[in-house]
Amino acid sequence: MFPGSSAFRAALIAALAVTVTAGAAAASAPATHKCFFITAWHGWSSPSPTVIYLKVNSDIYRVDLSVGSQNLRTPSMHLISRLTDTTSICNPLDLDLAVADNQGYHEPLIVKEITKLTPEEAAAIPPKFRP
Repeated sequence: MFPGSSAFRAALIAALAVTVTAGAAAASAPATHKCFFITAWHGWSSPSPTVIYLKVNSDIYRVDLSVGSQNLRTPSMHLISRLTDTTSICNPLDLDLAVADNQGYHEPLIVKEITKLTPEEAAAIPPKFRP
């Protein structure tokens, strides 16, 4: 195939079509989460035993737990995060959470998924569950 040949042009068009299709698929795939620094986390709330909302600067992240805890809804409980080797949270393994009280009770939580909410999704959270 030579650059001026019709076979070359056909191959080029086919290659471009594959590239454009792959790029469009990647652009339409929703991002489940984006990284944030642990120091930017300023509040939390829990509407259910398996969901936690984190306030990170002006954004809200939804944290889905693989095993929930009824204690997340107890007013005297605290959500604690143990620091790992990283200061940025990019995937569920970066977030080492537990629910605890001031009396020594401590229950580990296993994070399944972290999702940065869109402004519309964040606005749809009932006021009593906003972090």
